[in-house]
Amino acid sequence: MNFCETSSINVVLHQEKQFLPLGGKKFGIYNFMQFKAITGQQSIKERLIQAIEEHRVSHAQLFVGPEGNGKLALALAFAQYINCRQPQEGDSCGVCPSCRKYEKLIHPDLHFVFPVVKKGAKRAVSDDFIRNWRELLLQTPYINIQQWFSLLDVENAQGMIYSEESEEIIRKLNLKSFEAEYKVMIVWLPERMNVSCSNKLLKMIEEPPPKTLFLLVSEDEEQIISTIRSRAQKVRIPRISKEDLREYVGTLPETSGRDVDILVHLSGGNRIALKNLLEQDDHLAWNLERFRELMRFSYGRKYLELMEWVDEVARSGRERQKSFLEYALRLVRENFISNLKKEDLIFMNSEERTFSNRFSPFINERNIIPLSNEFELASRDIRMNGNAKVILTDLTLKVVKMIRA
Repeated sequence: MNFCETSSINVVLHQEKQFLPLGGKKFGIYNFMQFKAITGQQSIKERLIQAIEEHRVSHAQLFVGPEGNGKLALALAFAQYINCRQPQEGDSCGVCPSCRKYEKLIHPDLHFVFPVVKKGAKRAVSDDFIRNWRELLLQTPYINIQQWFSLLDVENAQGMIYSEESEEIIRKLNLKSFEAEYKVMIVWLPERMNVSCSNKLLKMIEEPPPKTLFLLVSEDEEQIISTIRSRAQKVRIPRISKEDLREYVGTLPETSGRDVDILVHLSGGNRIALKNLLEQDDHLAWNLERFRELMRFSYGRKYLELMEWVDEVARSGRERQKSFLEYALRLVRENFISNLKKEDLIFMNSEERTFSNRFSPFINERNIIPLSNEFELASRDIRMNGNAKVILTDLTLKVVKMIRA
């Protein structure tokens, strides 16, 4: 039995015990950082593979697009493919020594930079948190900043990529590669890089050492300094298409008995939002009941009950508050569409529809925009660690004025 055969057997056994690829299926022998494990984005995959096969790989690339669309997963699959020792047609092999190290995120020529939190005067660089980072990515590369800071137990912090990080990047990339053809530096959320770090890193991006690859993964390119943006080749990555997300949803056991069309519609091409929707099932009844109460008390001008409502929601915790405000914003918009009698555009479950039958006439052209704006503002303020009781009190008083408009 040759090396590839024994490696294949080991990988299969390893996957059966630990990994379910991101597509939700077993596609034979591969690890979860291959292109075929990524939901949708077929045209982007083909473009990246073609660039490698035609030897047109830009040394600095900016993967940019909205949250939850697979940018980071694509960057990882691209890095694995370019250093694979036995690349297959359209993907890395998944079983060579390089791929196996990529699978565990321990390849010596794969480096990461990401926002961190500095405590006190102590310097903070990504390597200080690399074990936590690997732990999160090995669960899924579909992540956002809230998940990352939640894992670090600094959920309300404003993390950054600090100036000392640039010194680490320059030091690492000036070393010879250990075993791969390319040294790869993946920078997640470069928009959180402070100006000092960005300026120090600029020369390295302009004139990198040979066979060095920068992959910048961003959700807000306008916040990256223009000199870095202009030197990186942009790879714009769209939201996951409805067709691809619907196929993915159909593979998940937790969606059994659920309305797939509603899940796909509400997630908006965002796999993180889809995951949150599935997890919100436990909170759905609570959210709906709080929304009913808010609207009923507001319409009846029941200020004592509204203050009790504020107290209850304020005590529920920041995550539940964020979940409720996002839910309330959606339900306001769904009721407006229901009021317009656009049945094919309504995405509500049976309990929400029952409530909407009586409530939707109160959401109209005069108050839909003001109500939406206030729920969005409250959600933003809660995310910025504002005082929940003050934010919710302000919100309820404004809803009282708008609900009778």
